[in-house]
Amino acid sequence: MKEAQANYDRLRDFTLSQGASLFGVADVHGLKKDFIGLSEEAIERLDFGISLAVRLSDAIIEDIVDKPTKLYFYHYRRLNSLLDEIALKMMGFIQKEGASALPIPSSQIIDWERQRGHLNHKRIALEAGLGWLGRNNLLVNPEFGSRLRLVTVLTNLPLITDSRKELGCGDCRECIPLCPAGAIKERRENFQHLACYRKLDSFRKQCNIGHHICGICLKACPGRATPLN
Repeated sequence: MKEAQANYDRLRDFTLSQGASLFGVADVHGLKKDFIGLSEEAIERLDFGISLAVRLSDAIIEDIVDKPTKLYFYHYRRLNSLLDEIALKMMGFIQKEGASALPIPSSQIIDWERQRGHLNHKRIALEAGLGWLGRNNLLVNPEFGSRLRLVTVLTNLPLITDSRKELGCGDCRECIPLCPAGAIKERRENFQHLACYRKLDSFRKQCNIGHHICGICLKACPGRATPLN
C-alpha cells in the first residue's frame, strides 16, 4: 500500500507539473470488455487507468455564442495535442520504473459508425473520481464544470485508486434550453446522441472546421454539484 500511495503521489505531482488540471486513477479490470481495437495481450495486465484532464480556456469558451468559433477549434486541437504529450511523458516516467504504460489518444476515432475510440475516456474519468456524467452527456467537474478535455493511460504500476463521485446535476438545467440540437433532456439517460451528432456535423460544414465540436453546453455548465443521496 505504501508503494502504491508513493507511486500515485509522484505521478500526480509530475502530471500536474506538465500542465494537467486533474488527475485520478481507476481500476479498469471490469471495463476492459468495452475496449475496442486493443489486443488482449496488450491490456492483459494493465488494470489501472490513469485519467488526466486539462481545463479549457474560459475566455475562449465565453466567446462562443451560437456555434463553435475558429478560435475554439484551434484551442480544441491544441489541448488534444497537449494531453497526448502529457500522456507520452507519463508513459516514459512509468517505464523508467520498470512498469508498462499504454497511452490512449485523447481524440482518436476508430469506429466512425458509432463514434468510438479505443475506450471511453469519460467512463475512466468517472471511475477515477474526476466528476459525474451530466445531462449534457459530458463529464462535469465541481470546479471546472464541463470545460475539460480528457486522456487516459493504462498501466500495471501499483497505484491506489480514487472513488467515484456520487454527485449529479440536481436542479441545474442551464444547458437544456441552450442546446442547438435539442439533444439534452431532463433525464441524462434520454440524451439524444444522434441529434447531437447531426448538429455537430452541420457545424463542421457550416463553420469549415475539421472536428465535430460545439461548445455551447460547455459554456452553459456551471459544475453545480448535488449529492445523489
